[in-house]
Amino acid sequence: MVIQEMTEDECGTALGQTDFGRLACARGHQPYIVPIYFSYDGKQLYGVTTLGQKIEWMRSNPLVCLEIDERTSHYQWMSVIVFGRYEELPETPEYEGARTHALEVLQKREMWWQTACVATEHREQRPPIFYRIHILQMTGHRAMPDVIEAATVDAQATRVYR
Repeated sequence: MVIQEMTEDECGTALGQTDFGRLACARGHQPYIVPIYFSYDGKQLYGVTTLGQKIEWMRSNPLVCLEIDERTSHYQWMSVIVFGRYEELPETPEYEGARTHALEVLQKREMWWQTACVATEHREQRPPIFYRIHILQMTGHRAMPDVIEAATVDAQATRVYR
């Protein structure tokens, strides 16, 4: 297996090809990680949700981290980490343009509204909260099978079974 560091462009391409990741935030000395759906516009990440623990924690500490990954096999995978800053997009005149853009970006994803608009188990309907994550840094790694190593393993396996 060969592990390569991904460029920022490759990380951006990976973000643009997925809509699901794991968002980490922290309050005090306690980390919290939660799966989220998001959309990427080439510069920032956008999401919509309802009030809950992650929003409360991001309001108190806007520094967040998002992880996406794709695993084909033990020897072939990709992982991207985004370090960023949470910003809520309230329904005020000041944020009207940002909310319009967020809605345009989010609507490119099928069922984008579902996590924020589906009633909870107690059937209460909460107002949606739009937000964006300003990307401060991205890193990524990709693993691929080593062709020479794979050929050697295949040759050894062939000798064992003969």
